[in-house]
Amino acid sequence: MSIACAAIKPTGTSKRSGQTYVTLTDLEAVFRSLKSELGLRPVYHHKTERVSGHLFISVLAYHLVHSIRLQLKACGMHLSWDGIRRELDGQDRVTVELKREDGRTVHVRKATRAEPRQQLIYDALGITDRPGRQQITVV
Repeated sequence: MSIACAAIKPTGTSKRSGQTYVTLTDLEAVFRSLKSELGLRPVYHHKTERVSGHLFISVLAYHLVHSIRLQLKACGMHLSWDGIRRELDGQDRVTVELKREDGRTVHVRKATRAEPRQQLIYDALGITDRPGRQQITVV
């Protein structure tokens, strides 16, 4: 999916034209990021259903990003999508393997603790700071 704007005709005030330009620039940056994260790079579909599905996932993902940014903005956090990703970078899900005396292995999978900067974002969004539940399996 590509969004392009060859020219912006100044149909209103220069302030409105400037806001439109900033919005388009932001929209393009979000889509560029999502293309990498969700594997939405140009895919040459040969069936209408696949094109529609690709477009649907792309727009759905953008709406999710926009919703997150609006919630953060309402809490005084004015971050771009790239800024949100940078702030949340470093929190991971890890797996620890422990060997038991009987030769079996215990796998424990859980999220690392959120840093204070990450916790602020989770609190503003009203979500847990430990994505996913702890999983324990024995093999």
